Amino acid sequence: GKDQGLFNVARRTTSIFLLGQPKRNFSIMGAKGPAAGKTKEAKMKAATAKKGIKKKKWSKGRARDKLNNLVLLDKETNAKLMKDVPGYKLITVSVVSDRLKITGSLARACIRMLCDKGLIKPVSHHSQQLIYTRATAE
Repeated sequence: GKDQGLFNVARRTTSIFLLGQPKRNFSIMGAKGPAAGKTKEAKMKAATAKKGIKKKKWSKGRARDKLNNLVLLDKETNAKLMKDVPGYKLITVSVVSDRLKITGSLARACIRMLCDKGLIKPVSHHSQQLIYTRATAE
């Protein structure tokens, strides 16, 4: 009757102790989660596999190659400077330094020298960025 219905609800939802028998879990649904329907051995393998995963290490940043740029002009570099640089459309310290493999301070001095000779002309003269172009005959 009524008492029997309450017993069935209790039996479905919770673990109860029945007449001296060992504690059993009566649940409506089957086992939940990752261990659903696995044997004891499979559960043990899954548990030990997780422990073996190594923690991700930070990668060392990529090291740039050291630039071995010239500090003083040699004959070949000077010849290249006089021949090639006045023909560049964009002349900046970084462009000259990169293409002739000379330091930035030497590139600045070379650009100043070329400008004084009239081989190149200034476009923008900012304190941090000197922009020049080739001198065209007008």
